[in-house]
Amino acid sequence: MLDPVSRVRRFNRAVTSAVGALDTSFLGRGRPLGAARVLNAIGHGRSDVAEIRDYLGLDSGLMSRLLRCLEDEGLVETNAHEDDARRRVATLTRAGRREFAAYEALSNTQAEGFLAQHAQREALLAAMDLVASALTRERVTLDEMDPRSEQARYCLGEYYGELGRRFKQGFDVSLSRDPDAKDMRRPRGTFIVAMSDTLPVGCVGLKGTDHGYAEIKRLWVAPAARGLRLGRRLMDMTEDAARGLGIKLLRLDTNSALAEASQLYRRSGWSEIPRFNDDPYPDLFFEKRQ
Repeated sequence: MLDPVSRVRRFNRAVTSAVGALDTSFLGRGRPLGAARVLNAIGHGRSDVAEIRDYLGLDSGLMSRLLRCLEDEGLVETNAHEDDARRRVATLTRAGRREFAAYEALSNTQAEGFLAQHAQREALLAAMDLVASALTRERVTLDEMDPRSEQARYCLGEYYGELGRRFKQGFDVSLSRDPDAKDMRRPRGTFIVAMSDTLPVGCVGLKGTDHGYAEIKRLWVAPAARGLRLGRRLMDMTEDAARGLGIKLLRLDTNSALAEASQLYRRSGWSEIPRFNDDPYPDLFFEKRQ
């Protein structure tokens, strides 16, 4: 009776009912969920029709029909791309922007209502994050960003907080060899953020040095996104970026309290070496030649 498949199907029924996926008038605005989602994607800055179709997982025929309905309502305009006539670009009209704003307000109210019904708000959000990460694992993107960006600073804040909880002595970033932002930007290095839809769920930095090697720093994956091989993807992309910058020797350090990190490094071909810095927190040191 409580077998895994039955539990998954119960969850699917609950979600489709709660969000109104089967309603002919999603959130009472007169159109089904499919059309509302296309309008939402355009409102959030996606304009290339092919990109919107891939993002929503729609086939070409359904995408065309949904766009046509929105055009007929005067909410969307579709034109050829200025640099490539084979591509189409969709934009909201003034009426479309008003409709998008109405959907945003109603969706926010609906989300607040979901959370208000549960006594354990953070536990509910953590469960939602876990499910969303599992269902969208193939759509997580790895993007190079400025380490001072909002997304990067969020990831680093979560990373430092986790170290503080897991290290016996706690963690004070001011005592650590904190990476200098200018050394984690091209041409000396890079900083990569994993994005799941609009949410940052992981990061890693490549810090250039003047010592004949570069360091990989601040590898972090959100708890909800663990088990999806995201750490390996972040490491692979960082190593690729290092090769592109002509960096042949990489080093990193970690703490034995982060057992999953040292396991990842060993499985990825990193070799343990003696200590190479005076940071008070790490007790394991690795390098890899490319």
